[in-house]
Amino acid sequence: MNVVDRIKRSVSNRGADVFLRAEFEGFGSQAQVGRALAELQRRGALVKLGVGVYAKAKPSVLSGKPIPVKPLEVLAPEVLKKFGLKVGESRLAREYNSGRSTQIPAGVVLNIGKRRFQRKLGFNGKLVEYERA
Repeated sequence: MNVVDRIKRSVSNRGADVFLRAEFEGFGSQAQVGRALAELQRRGALVKLGVGVYAKAKPSVLSGKPIPVKPLEVLAPEVLKKFGLKVGESRLAREYNSGRSTQIPAGVVLNIGKRRFQRKLGFNGKLVEYERA
């Protein structure tokens, strides 16, 4: 069984929807894993959310192109937890949920506490922003 098939089976058997490239290191060399992940992207089984970050994909009902199985608002906190960060809601979301504001927060903003995190996460031009508190 080749590396592409092994990674595809591993992805389908896992309950998680996001994966880091490091999780597939045991399947082959760095070059083999990179080619296998690129092939799975081409086939539409995975989409890339950032450098070394992938998500399960499904075809879009509108365009037929691969999109993540869940929205970025759900997947981004999963990714940050895999990197060891505690994720909370943003200040604007907290104010809206408590009733102090009537403005609905736009975009994906996550509170990552005091830690610094520079990695860009996003899909199709929609990027995750980080708030430090």
